[in-house]
Amino acid sequence: MEPNDFRAEDGNWWRQAVVYQVYPRSFKDSNADGLGDVRGITSKVEYLATLGVDAIWLSPFYPSALADGGYDVADYRDVDPKLGTLADFDSMISECHQRGIRVFVDIVPNHSSDLHSWFQEALVSEPGSAARDRYIFRDGKGENGDLPPNDWPSHFGPSAWTRTTTSSGVPGQWYLHLFAPEQPDFNWDNTEVIEDFKHTIRFWSDRGVDGFRIDVAHALTKDMSEPYPKIRDFDVKRIPVDGSHHLFDRDQTLEIYRGWREIFNTYNPPRVAVAEASVPTRRRPRYSSPDTLGQAFNFDLMVMPWSAAKFKKSIDLNLDLAAKSGSSSTWVLSNHDVVRHASRYGLPSRTNYDTWLMSDGTSPAPDGELGLARARAATMLILALPGSTYLYQGEELGLPEVANLPAEALQDPMWMQYGMTRKGRDGCRVPLPWNQQGSSFGFGDNGAHLPQPDWFSDYSVEIQDGVMGSTLELYRSAIALRKKLQAAEDLTWVKSPRNTVHFSRPGGWHSFTNFGAKPVTLPAGTIILASAPVVDGKLPGNSTAWVTTA
Repeated sequence: MEPNDFRAEDGNWWRQAVVYQVYPRSFKDSNADGLGDVRGITSKVEYLATLGVDAIWLSPFYPSALADGGYDVADYRDVDPKLGTLADFDSMISECHQRGIRVFVDIVPNHSSDLHSWFQEALVSEPGSAARDRYIFRDGKGENGDLPPNDWPSHFGPSAWTRTTTSSGVPGQWYLHLFAPEQPDFNWDNTEVIEDFKHTIRFWSDRGVDGFRIDVAHALTKDMSEPYPKIRDFDVKRIPVDGSHHLFDRDQTLEIYRGWREIFNTYNPPRVAVAEASVPTRRRPRYSSPDTLGQAFNFDLMVMPWSAAKFKKSIDLNLDLAAKSGSSSTWVLSNHDVVRHASRYGLPSRTNYDTWLMSDGTSPAPDGELGLARARAATMLILALPGSTYLYQGEELGLPEVANLPAEALQDPMWMQYGMTRKGRDGCRVPLPWNQQGSSFGFGDNGAHLPQPDWFSDYSVEIQDGVMGSTLELYRSAIALRKKLQAAEDLTWVKSPRNTVHFSRPGGWHSFTNFGAKPVTLPAGTIILASAPVVDGKLPGNSTAWVTTA
């Protein structure tokens, strides 16, 4: 019997799972090179088990030049030598499965690294060749092809096109990259690309991987016919709802995922997937249907101001969308792409985070105490909801954003591509503090690839472990209670005072969140957990409590 046979017990385990995102290079360093690695993850499996999560999701650990934090993949079926080996990966997944923890890996299908063997072959091949057809190459405009094929922007800078140069120095064709120039887009009209990714999915599934997070899931197939339309930016509000956008959310992309679903369903239990799909809200269920990926990220709460009415409206909407697709919703407050929610909730609701980061986090000055209180309350709220919860490493410690990283330390491609006017996402990717002391607070024995501030000591695992009331212990308690209480995927709203959100779950379990500043009387029942001390039956502002009436 395989060590992961426990997974066959419930094919629907993912519907209400707690999934913990590991950003491998910033989780734990096992060999003192400043980079987190696979053995580092393995060394902390027991920590993950005590946290109580059902699964971990690994951001890319593949060979990469790190032009975009590992999302520039040079080989989809290997481990970056700086992070370990396939044997290390196998040991890690075995350790996770032995403790009942499932494993997701990130798949990056829109683009590869420019160091991928296919792209390197394309660069030395002739225009119109089979090698170039795996990517999107086009002749330039102008008398000598000196201008890009069109004026489409990139997510990371002014142009989505970069011109190639032959070995003899002669300028050649241009290639499309919706992200960094080091991330050329695949041509998903090419059957070789389609089949190779099916191979990749089988490769990791055969190694015991339980699920996949699909990066930029909405941007695979593209209409590259002329005349090219004007595309000013990538605001999801400008994506039409009829599938006609030239770059995003095209109906043909769903056909690719139907092919993947056929592969997922050959395993017992079926492999699962969650889409990162930035599409119009009404189109999201297409990615989470049972015949495609099965689940899609709901990022609404990551951009939601601290408001009872807006939270409730968003919850209603996303539960309805999940029901329409036959899926379960996902609840996310932080990940590797956004300012950590312990900082967001301590800032005014209309804060421009790019401007705030450029001020080193001083303008406006965040209210750290308020931010942490709201973060703890929000986490308890989403853990009480039906559906799955995705946590980001370090949020269980209450980590704020590291907003004052020095310019010389920044690694995000946004920094250079935007002319050093946007710091980007490095502030939420600073390596975790495990201990109170040491050169990297226990992350490794020789520093960390992004500098950690001195105040990280106050948030370390060591200082919070076993301490009643700490954020770490709150997460542990909430996840453990959730497992005992979570039943059917039902929710009933309960009428409550202004600035509060109150709902009940099957079995007499109630969640009550006070979004206001003044204490509010809790409903009758037994308080089983609260994000802040309850005094005389009143819940403080910016807090959540769980109450049982059974």
